[in-house]
Amino acid sequence: MTDTKTNENTGSKAPTHIVYQVRDGGQKGFWTRMGVAWAHKDGKGFNIQLEGIPLDGRLTMRAASEAK
Repeated sequence: MTDTKTNENTGSKAPTHIVYQVRDGGQKGFWTRMGVAWAHKDGKGFNIQLEGIPLDGRLTMRAASEAK
């Protein structure tokens, strides 16, 4: 079994994506971090770890940035 949580480009176990809940709220909306995701090595899927369950809005997954 391969470790799908390892970022192939950096060799790091840092997540490749951040998962947010987005609720409507004017022009920009309200973004709440809900979890993280790791891309599979074959590029055909993700392992997603949520820290909560959104009750409304939508989930959006964005590439994790190097700068924090």
